[in-house]
Amino acid sequence: MVGSAIHRNLIGMGHENILTADRSALNLLDQRAVTEFFQCNSIDQVYLAAAKVGGIYANNTYPAEFIYENLVVQTNVIHAAHRSGVQELLFLGSSCIYPKAVVQPMREDALLTGVLEATNEPYAVAKIAGIKLCESYNRQYGRDYRSVMPTNLYGPNDNFHPKNSHVVPALLRRFHEAVQNNSREITIWGSGKPMREFLHVDDMAAACIYVMELPIDSFQAITEPMLSHVNVGTGQDCTIGELAEVVAAVTGFKGKLIFDSSKPDGTMRKLLDVSRLEKLGWSAKIKLEAGIRDSYQWYIENVLTARS
Repeated sequence: MVGSAIHRNLIGMGHENILTADRSALNLLDQRAVTEFFQCNSIDQVYLAAAKVGGIYANNTYPAEFIYENLVVQTNVIHAAHRSGVQELLFLGSSCIYPKAVVQPMREDALLTGVLEATNEPYAVAKIAGIKLCESYNRQYGRDYRSVMPTNLYGPNDNFHPKNSHVVPALLRRFHEAVQNNSREITIWGSGKPMREFLHVDDMAAACIYVMELPIDSFQAITEPMLSHVNVGTGQDCTIGELAEVVAAVTGFKGKLIFDSSKPDGTMRKLLDVSRLEKLGWSAKIKLEAGIRDSYQWYIENVLTARS
């Protein structure tokens, strides 16, 4: 989802020499294949958006895959980029890197100050390692490897799998199916009280390109060598219950919402402090309801059309 959005935005900005490789063309878990890919191509910049991702269910069910695959992908790509002389790289992490009990909104300097949320600890540990890997190559070899930590993302090319998707695509699919089946109620995982921040993937892509293109002096004036990552979000959050109401309005669902409090909520609030990004000169543009409508339209035109 993020990689395709970055590609789409770069094309829209007039960039032409863009090299991409999907899973069928390049297995990022294969160190030799990744090394050969970099050796066989002349690469100036790398956007490392590839990752194994999922919601609470997926993180709880596949913790070994989440930590192993993300660690291997990051290590293979970042090391191969360095060995091939790539000077500029942008690593995409996640807001789950921050401790479970942390002051809200979450500042960059909260990293490594407490215990992580248990439901996604393996994924978070991998992403923290990616940040430190980038910082270590910067310190030892003078590379310009930057890291951005997005909040919860949604939008075109999202994963709409019934079990392994994140909350926005999961709700869009379930609400759409409920409307089609004339259902009178929908049961939603958790109490509906946790608060989350949501960022449209096109905003995320724009932020990535903006941060990548910043002159190094401007970037280093705001960051620190061993605290160099930048939060990317909207600076605003809502409850899962409020999100469900937006999705209901977008999909036309008129029934009752039931929240199953026997299911885990995860962290009760996750809001990023985006003041560092704003000081760098960027802020989000796409409002939540408009973004949800765009995502729903993509789902109808691409996922549902592909099935029919």
